[in-house]
Amino acid sequence: MGSRAPIKYLRRCPGQHLIFSTANMKFVILACVVAVAVAAPQYAYETPAPTYLIPAASSRDESAEVIEFIPILRDDRVHEDDGRYNLDVETANGISMSQSGSPDGPDGAIVKAGQYSYTAPDGTLVEVKFVANENGFQPQSDILPVAPEFPHPIPQFVLDQIAFAAEEDAARERAEAAEVKAAASVNVPSQIYGKPQ
Repeated sequence: MGSRAPIKYLRRCPGQHLIFSTANMKFVILACVVAVAVAAPQYAYETPAPTYLIPAASSRDESAEVIEFIPILRDDRVHEDDGRYNLDVETANGISMSQSGSPDGPDGAIVKAGQYSYTAPDGTLVEVKFVANENGFQPQSDILPVAPEFPHPIPQFVLDQIAFAAEEDAARERAEAAEVKAAASVNVPSQIYGKPQ
């Protein structure tokens, strides 16, 4: 068999298959690559701003909320090898936190104490001092709600509901006792039988 020359044109073979020339095949491949490149999404990238953007609820929504960057003025941290630590943080918008801890709790648990403060949206200064130990997190602040002292007056509707529930319980107990008494008075045949006569 001799060498075969490249096919120069489109023709039909005896089995009715189409055969492309190499030039036509290169053109078809190039056309496909160009079509894919043109159909690819085009992205326009913006230079990052010095603030953070919160992503919009929908990717189609072009609006985004801009959040102001707040610098950290102080961030002092000391960690000892025995588990003790101290932490002092302060930001430019008035948030401050101071905390210390040590492994003095039961089974080496960390006991923490400290304070933090910030300005609430209504302008109120919030200052909280806390201790966290085996009794849980125990905050102290003038802004925290305080439960009324006990004994405090109980509203009449609550007393009425308590009395109603007690009456229902007593009625249910009387009904159960009556059922037991009725079941006991029913004639039950004796378990001991004599010989039939």
